[in-house]
Amino acid sequence: MATTRTATAHWEGSLLEGAGQVTLDSSGVGTFDVSWPSRAEEANGKTSPEELLGAAHATCFSMALSNALAKDGTPPTAIDTSADVTFQPGKGITGIVLRVSGSVPGITAAQFAEAAEGAKTAHFCSMCGPKFCSMQISQEVRDFAAKKEAGLLNSTTPTAEEAEAGMARMSEKYREAGDL
Repeated sequence: MATTRTATAHWEGSLLEGAGQVTLDSSGVGTFDVSWPSRAEEANGKTSPEELLGAAHATCFSMALSNALAKDGTPPTAIDTSADVTFQPGKGITGIVLRVSGSVPGITAAQFAEAAEGAKTAHFCSMCGPKFCSMQISQEVRDFAAKKEAGLLNSTTPTAEEAEAGMARMSEKYREAGDL
């Protein structure tokens, strides 16, 4: 069943001197102030399109990963995802970096990294795209594995080869499943 969620924005004045509000209409949870300075400089108690996008992206990815883990027979106790959305005035959004951690009984850190990478590369997160978080997540998983190889992490973390192989296996598995 498809659902439609609605948010509205009201803006008054020019871009640089004006201000507005965004309202989450469907849920009714609130109306939030926005301004150019809160977007391009400091938040100062206001939100921005990038913060709202980050909230949506982190939530979507957490839900997708939770679903993938449950389908593999290892439902998570918790998944925590943060999204750093970078906005460059004049260029727009230049990057989205997701960081995920979780508590999943019955799997190793390597298996968790494999599941996270699989959920990302299979495009299960409807917000995920190759221009944003996917490349960064891949690099962070590889960096993590490289630290293990250098002896900087404990023995439960994957090697670079293990991470690459795990990412490839999970990507293929999720592509074949084609659900979500």
